[in-house]
Amino acid sequence: MPDLSLNKKAKRLRIYISERDRWHGVALDTAILMVMRESGTAGATEFHGIQGFGAHSLIHTVRQEVGAIDLPVVIEAVDTPEKIASLVELVYPMVREGLITTEDVEIVKYTHRYLNPLPADKSISEVMTRAVVTLTPGMTVHEAWALMLKEQVKAAPVIDAERRVAGILTDEDLLERAGIQQRLSVAIRMDAEELNQELHSLQSSPLKVSDVMTQPAVTAAEDEMLGEVTTRMVKHGLKRLPVVDGAGRLVGVISRLDILRQVAQIDYVVPAQHLHTGAVQTVADIMSSHIPMVSQDDDLALIIEKFSQSDSYRLIVVDGEGKAVGLISDSDVVARVQPAKRRGVLAALRNIGKPPAGRETAFDLMSPGVITASPETPVVDALKRMLAESRKWLVVVNAQGQPLGLVDRQLMLEAMVAGNTTV
Repeated sequence: MPDLSLNKKAKRLRIYISERDRWHGVALDTAILMVMRESGTAGATEFHGIQGFGAHSLIHTVRQEVGAIDLPVVIEAVDTPEKIASLVELVYPMVREGLITTEDVEIVKYTHRYLNPLPADKSISEVMTRAVVTLTPGMTVHEAWALMLKEQVKAAPVIDAERRVAGILTDEDLLERAGIQQRLSVAIRMDAEELNQELHSLQSSPLKVSDVMTQPAVTAAEDEMLGEVTTRMVKHGLKRLPVVDGAGRLVGVISRLDILRQVAQIDYVVPAQHLHTGAVQTVADIMSSHIPMVSQDDDLALIIEKFSQSDSYRLIVVDGEGKAVGLISDSDVVARVQPAKRRGVLAALRNIGKPPAGRETAFDLMSPGVITASPETPVVDALKRMLAESRKWLVVVNAQGQPLGLVDRQLMLEAMVAGNTTV
């Protein structure tokens, strides 16, 4: 399906006919619109004039008697040059008396009520999470990290005394600027003694939340539409946005997961011909072909090396025939190695030490039961399965079960706005 988006060439088709024109016993304007819809045109509009004349020089006007009305009709469509060219071939024999024109146009904005098939016109106030863990600028990094660990949140809005958003603090901010040793997903799988030791190391830090938070935070207004906010999140590469009221006060958070759940909860299937041109349909359209893999027999040292080489927190585990049999994350490794090796593993994962020796294999450390899908699986069906099984990754496989690509939640979110050209 051709792409209709910003910075793409497009053409406008105009068809000038009369209200009384017929095609196989049906009003010609209706017949043309049906042809356009069935051919997958991005959209079409019909205009009725109040007065006009054609080749016969007869003036037709709405001010005549109703029974004599034969007003001019203009049908207009904008799409890719290829689509318009095919439409011209279809409607050319239908227009026995009239005029057909085409012209180049510039696409400034193109949006749709449904974004593959996200209900883009739903207010985010209907979707957002209202119970939000918050931080204050004056909190120490020790206090902030302890609270985030307790609540198991990877990010928290930072608010002032009037609940205005001053910034947002993520575990990545703390990794980069505050000296914590690992991401929250890894930290929560450490034992209590190890966590206490890490928190203790932060107690002497003079840093405050205001020193390390991301500011200013990208926010969303509570009365904004879901389509607008989703597009903004994708544009900035964000997983969540604080939601504010008219006075800039925090009222909630809209997350990537909140948005994706809307797609899974709504039992709505958009026929392909009704989707805007350029919409993705299958996991093959959105998958990443970069596949970080390890063999099920690879040892601990090689697994950690693969993590470093792939710049990924997860690896696909394949058997001797190359079939996907599981996924292994850095947190899986931390949780499942022997406690005596854990500190060495953590250091190696941060590239500040060599991995400890051990006979553990990827098969021993992985999470089995990886979910897979064929390339032709519809995006929405794949998403529903990922959410139902609380999985962040889905492996796209061929008929032999061998990996072809990966799909994660971020790629799913991007698929929701694929072809949307709202700026």
